[in-house]
Amino acid sequence: MKEEHIEDAARRTLKERTGLNDIYMKQFHVFSRPDRYTKKINKKFLKNSEVKLERSWMFERFITVGFTALVDFTKVHPVADHFSAACEWCALKNIPTMILDHDEILKSALTNLRGQLNYHPVGYNLLPEKFTMPDIQKLYETILDKKLDRRNFQRKITGTGILKKLAETKKGVAHKAPFFYKFDM
Repeated sequence: MKEEHIEDAARRTLKERTGLNDIYMKQFHVFSRPDRYTKKINKKFLKNSEVKLERSWMFERFITVGFTALVDFTKVHPVADHFSAACEWCALKNIPTMILDHDEILKSALTNLRGQLNYHPVGYNLLPEKFTMPDIQKLYETILDKKLDRRNFQRKITGTGILKKLAETKKGVAHKAPFFYKFDM
């Protein structure tokens, strides 16, 4: 809506698509190249689109403000809005072809998120209040898309100062019971 601040519009859109409030959301970049709309017009998109693109607002200069939001996808079923025919979760390795420079926007968001891992409690909205070191390691491996050495990971993540070790341990595990942690906001 024209009267909204960018942040309010992003929160509203996120609420409409997820049904959730109070989600971690951070602006990560402004995409403003004057030729963004000519970058890549996907023929398959055009064929399936009901939008008449020859007179569309997409052929005028536009600016996109990118936000990342962290949502537990197992708890949310995304809903399409009036701009979208569909809205669904996709694995990063199975992202469908996107129109214009949206693949660049996604890559930029992922690069930004990966960069925040070392100094910001990125998993705050994705993990329970108390979690074990294997829990947070699995989250980081998912975001980074690679296996991490357990000892090095534990040393590095505890060295960031974003975690607080609790005296409580996880019960009912086969090996030595791991300690619980929580984010130190």
